Amino acid sequence: MSETAFITEIERFALNDGPGIRTSVFFKGCNMACKWCHNPETISLRQDLHYYANKCISCYKCVYACPCKAQKRINNIHRYFKNICVKCGKCADICYAGAMAVSGKKMTVDQVMEEIVQDRSYYQTSGGGVTLTGGEVLCQLEFASELTERCHQEGISVGIETNLNFPWETIQPFIQKLDLVMCDMKLFDSESHKHWTGVENQQILESIRQIDALGIPYIVRTPVIPGATDSNENIRAIAAFLAGLQGEKRMYYELLNFNPLGDSKYDSLGLKNPFKGVKPLSPFRLEELKGIASQEGILVKTE
Repeated sequence: MSETAFITEIERFALNDGPGIRTSVFFKGCNMACKWCHNPETISLRQDLHYYANKCISCYKCVYACPCKAQKRINNIHRYFKNICVKCGKCADICYAGAMAVSGKKMTVDQVMEEIVQDRSYYQTSGGGVTLTGGEVLCQLEFASELTERCHQEGISVGIETNLNFPWETIQPFIQKLDLVMCDMKLFDSESHKHWTGVENQQILESIRQIDALGIPYIVRTPVIPGATDSNENIRAIAAFLAGLQGEKRMYYELLNFNPLGDSKYDSLGLKNPFKGVKPLSPFRLEELKGIASQEGILVKTE
C-alpha cells in the first residue's frame, strides 16, 4: 500500500471540476511541462516554497528559523536567497503574514478522507463527488487507486482530471474504477504537442480511444491558449477525431478558456512565466471555436 502522497490542496465546494458540488484533491507532480500551466506549484514531485515579497512585514522571525541561512536581515531589509534554500518550510511555519508559504505536503489516505467525508451530504444532493486533479494524479497512481476505493466504500463518486500520458496497460486497472474521466486533448498535431507540452501525443490519443471503448463516462477538454492551441485547424482536428469514436459515453467536448491567474505563483517560485500578461480569448472568439467544433456533429461546451 502507498502510505502517503504529495498533495498541494484540498478544495471543498468546488463547482468547476465536474458535475455537482465536489471536493477537489490536488496531487503534486506532473509528467508534462505545458508552457501555459497556471498551477506551476503542482509540477514538481517535491515540496516547494513560495516567497510573496509584498506580504512581508519584516518581522525577521524567518531569519532565526532558517537552518541554512537563506533568510537574512541586511541593513534592516529582509532578503531571501533562494539559491541556498533547502525548502524545509520552517520559515513558512512561523510566517503568520503569509510571505513564505509551502506547497505540497505528504498526506495519508486517512487524512484526505477526513476532509472528503465532511461534505458527503452535498455530494448526494447535488450529484457531485470527489475530483482527483493536479498536477497529474497518475504520477501517484497507487495512492489515487487506494483513495478511490475508500471513497467508493463511503458511497462517494470519484472523477479524475488527467493528461492520460501513460501506457494504457499501466493505468487501465485504475481507470476502470472511476465514475468519470475528464481528460485533456491539447493539440492534435504531435509535433506541436511536443513543442508546447514537452511530449508527443500518440499515447494520449490511444488512451482516449481505450476509454471510449470501455464505456466509462468521459469528457474531453482542450485548454484554449492564445497562440498555442486556439487555431481553427487544431480545434477542428480534435473535434473530428472525437466524432470518429464509436462509444456512447462521451458526455461532451469542452473548450476551456485560458486561465491567466498563475502570474503570482510563478513570481513566488522565482520562475519565468512564458504567458505572463496574456489575456483569455474573448467570448466571441470562444463561441466561434465552439461553432467550428460543433460542425463535426458532437456536443460542445465552453467554460
